[in-house]
Amino acid sequence: MRTLRRVPDEIRHPVFARLFDRLSRSMESEEGPRRDQLLAGLTGRVLEIGAGNGIGFAHYPASVGEVVAIEPEPYLRAKAQRAAQSAPVPVSVHAGVAEHLDQPDGSFDAVVACQVLCTVRDQARALRELRRVLGADGELRFFEHVLAPSPGKARLQALADGSRIWPLIGGGCHCARDTPAAIEAAGFRITQIERFDVGPSWTHTNPHVLGWAVR
Repeated sequence: MRTLRRVPDEIRHPVFARLFDRLSRSMESEEGPRRDQLLAGLTGRVLEIGAGNGIGFAHYPASVGEVVAIEPEPYLRAKAQRAAQSAPVPVSVHAGVAEHLDQPDGSFDAVVACQVLCTVRDQARALRELRRVLGADGELRFFEHVLAPSPGKARLQALADGSRIWPLIGGGCHCARDTPAAIEAAGFRITQIERFDVGPSWTHTNPHVLGWAVR
């Protein structure tokens, strides 16, 4: 059993947090059905990393026994704590980051990552932590925007990330990450994946992927 570690300091993005809170609600008509798809069939104890304002809580099926939600941004975490009060399943919201999970090995039946693996500071380390806290039959559910397959758009995404401007205004977002490849490199096996666009296809935050992976 791994020794629990102190939760690191909060990550503050005050401008982005307020913008995200507004935009996420306006995009719920498009992203809500995808969240339903992401969470369908989950059971048992679930960890959600980067829960944001808790907009995903309403989509958990009744078969889930408990959700432990992690959110490092204090403004968004406060919003998530309020959203947890009206969630259809028990949800507790805590400070923390995905790279340093204050949870024992094998303590969850599933982990949910929704629009967050683009923002973690060390994606490989975060994914190793997710794998660590999953049980032997645990499942990772992910819904992320990722590196484009076309070289031209991929270069645009890399330029946006390298400019430091986009990560600053995007709350630490990096749009040129090949997240499915990183998930497999961390020791997961992707069992299903779907690629699609959210919003205008030309934006540098497309394409998106939604998938399931096992240890």
